[in-house]
Amino acid sequence: MLDLYAWPTPNAYKVSIMLEEVGIPYNVIPVNIGKGDQFNPEFLKISPNNKMPAIVDPDGPGGKPYSLFESGAILMYLAEKTGQLMPTEMGSRYRVIQWLMFQMGGIGPMMGQANHFQYYAPEKIPYAIDRYVKETGRLFGVVERVLAESEYLAGDYSIADIASFPWMRGYERQGLNIEDFPQVKRWLAAIEARPAVQKGLQLLAEVRRPPSQTMSDDERQILFGELQYQKR
Repeated sequence: MLDLYAWPTPNAYKVSIMLEEVGIPYNVIPVNIGKGDQFNPEFLKISPNNKMPAIVDPDGPGGKPYSLFESGAILMYLAEKTGQLMPTEMGSRYRVIQWLMFQMGGIGPMMGQANHFQYYAPEKIPYAIDRYVKETGRLFGVVERVLAESEYLAGDYSIADIASFPWMRGYERQGLNIEDFPQVKRWLAAIEARPAVQKGLQLLAEVRRPPSQTMSDDERQILFGELQYQKR
C-alpha cells in the first residue's frame, strides 16, 4: 500500500484524486502544516523542501521503496506506473505535460498568492491583491478559451485536469464570477461528478478548516514567518 503524506490542500487533493482514479490503495499520513509537521526530520528525508504532498511507493522502480515529492511529479509518476491518464504518443503526451506545467507554474502560484494576500497577509496590500487576483482571472480566461474547443484541457481527461481542478474550484474565494467562464463552469462540474474525484476530495475531511475559522498567530508564524526558516 502506497503512503501519501498530506494535508487537505489543493496540491494534496491532486494526488488523492489521482490515486482514486487509478485504483492504487493508499494509506494517508497526516502532515499538519499548521503545527509544523513538515519540518520533522523524518518527513524532510522524503520531502526536503518541507512541502506536502509526498509519497512513498513500496513497489517503486526495481521493486524497491521509492519516495517522491512535488505534486506534478507525483501525478506523472503514477500515470506512468499505471499506464493511465497520460498518453504514450509523443504529441498527445506533451499536450498533457504542457497543461500540467501551466498549472504548476501559473494556476497554483498565482491563486496561492492571491489567497495569501487577501486572507493571510498581516497587512492588506492593495497592489499585491489586485495584481494576483487579476492574473488569476487572466488564467481562467486562458482555460476558458481552450475549453471552448475541447472537452478537457488536453483533449481527453488526464492528469492535466486533475492538477488544475482542485485549484480552480476555489474561484469564489478569489472573487471570480464563474458565470463569466461558462466553459470552465461546465468543466468543473464534469470533473466534480466523477466518483473518484468525490472520494479524493474527502482526504482528511475530519481535520479540514471551516472557511469561517481564522488562522492562529502560531499557525501564521509556522507557515509564513521566520520559524519556517529557522527549522530548516
